[in-house]
Amino acid sequence: MSANDARTPVALLARPGQARERLHQALDAAGALIVLEEDPNALDAAALAAAAPRAVLVALEPAVEDALEALEPALEAPGLLVIFDEADLAARRDGWEAQRWIRHLAAKLYGHDDVLPPGREQDIALDLQPGHPPTPQQAHEQDRFEPHLAEAEALAAGLPQDRPGMPPSPPPPQPAPDWALTDAAEPQQAPPAKAVPPPLPDFSQFELVALEEASLAGAASSAAEPAAAAVAGPSGAVLVIAGIGGPDAVRKLLVALPRGFRQPVLVQLRLDGGRYDNLVKQMARVSALPVLMAATGEALVGARVYVLPEGVGVDAGEDGGLHFAEAQAGAETVAVLPPEQSAVLLLSGADPARVDAALALAARGGHVSGQALEGCYDATAVRLLAAGGMELGTPAQLAERLAQRWG
Repeated sequence: MSANDARTPVALLARPGQARERLHQALDAAGALIVLEEDPNALDAAALAAAAPRAVLVALEPAVEDALEALEPALEAPGLLVIFDEADLAARRDGWEAQRWIRHLAAKLYGHDDVLPPGREQDIALDLQPGHPPTPQQAHEQDRFEPHLAEAEALAAGLPQDRPGMPPSPPPPQPAPDWALTDAAEPQQAPPAKAVPPPLPDFSQFELVALEEASLAGAASSAAEPAAAAVAGPSGAVLVIAGIGGPDAVRKLLVALPRGFRQPVLVQLRLDGGRYDNLVKQMARVSALPVLMAATGEALVGARVYVLPEGVGVDAGEDGGLHFAEAQAGAETVAVLPPEQSAVLLLSGADPARVDAALALAARGGHVSGQALEGCYDATAVRLLAAGGMELGTPAQLAERLAQRWG
C-alpha cells in the first residue's frame, strides 16, 4: 500500500486568500491528501462528488453561503465528513493555536482522540488478561478436605441423637371447648319496619335565573382556562453551550431534532467575529424548527431555536415564564432555568467555567449531557462534565434523548 493510500482524501472549499492558504498548510501538516481545492462559488455538486473525497473542509464566510446551499446534495452524501471553520479565524490563526488546531483536525480526519502535543507523558497501559477473575472455589481447589472430616467426627459425640425407631413425641394438648349442659337461647329478632317511600322532590326552591347565571359563570371560567394556558409560556428551555468547533456540532444537533419538539432551544455559541446573523441563516437551512435571533424583552416560545448574541441573557418572570433580558455581568443563564423542565448540553469549545453550574442543575433534577469525545474539537469542558458523572453522546444521540423527553 502506498503512502497516499493511507492518507485521507480531503476537498478544501475556500475563496482565494490568506484563510485558504492557512487551511491548505493545516491539511498538509495533518497528513491529508488534498484531492480538490476550489472556490465554492466556482464549483458544482457534480464536480465535488467526482473528486470522491472522504472529508470536506469548508471556510465559512458570507460570500459563500449561497454556493454552499447549492452544494448541499454533495455535502450530505452518506459517510462524508464535513468540517466547517470560520474564514476570518483561519486567516488569523498562527503559532501555538495553529498547531493545536492541526492536531484536532488530524483527530477528526483519522478518527482518534490523540490531540496532545508531542513529548507528553505516555498513559500507563493496563495489562488486561482475557477471561473472568478466579472464583472462590478455584482459589480453594487445592485445599484438603480430611481435616474437616476429622473435626466433624470429633464433635459428633456431643450432638443430640435421633435414633431410628423411636416413637414420636406426643403433640401438645389442645384447649377444651367451653361446653355447657343448658341449651343456648336463640336470639329474638325484631319484626322488620315498614318501608317508607322517600319524599317527592320540591321544585318550589328552584330558580331559573340562578341556574342561567351559574351556567354562564361556568362557561366563562372554562373559556378563561385555555386562554390563560395560551398566554403562559414554556416553563423551561434547552440551553446549548459551545465555542471553538461548535458550529458543526450545533448543526448536527438541530438536524436531528424533530419538527414536533416542544421546548425552546437556546444556542450560546461564542464567535470571535460576532456574526450571529450569519449563524442564524446557516442554522435555519438545516433545522426543522424556526431559527430566530434572541432580542431583549421577548418571551420564549416553544418549538423555536434562539441564537443568543453577546449581551442577551435569560430571566424568569413573576409567573415563572422565561424571557430574554439584558445579560448582567457575572450572571449565569443556567441558574435561571427551572431544573425539571430544562436541559443543558455542552458541546465543543464550551467554557469550562460553566461546568459547575451545569452539574448543579443536574443535581436539582435537570437533564445535563455533553458531546462525545470522538469528533469534539475542544473537549476541555466535556471531560470535566464526564468526570462529574454526566453522559456523553454524539449530537444525533443528544437530540434523540431530548426528543424522548419533550418530542
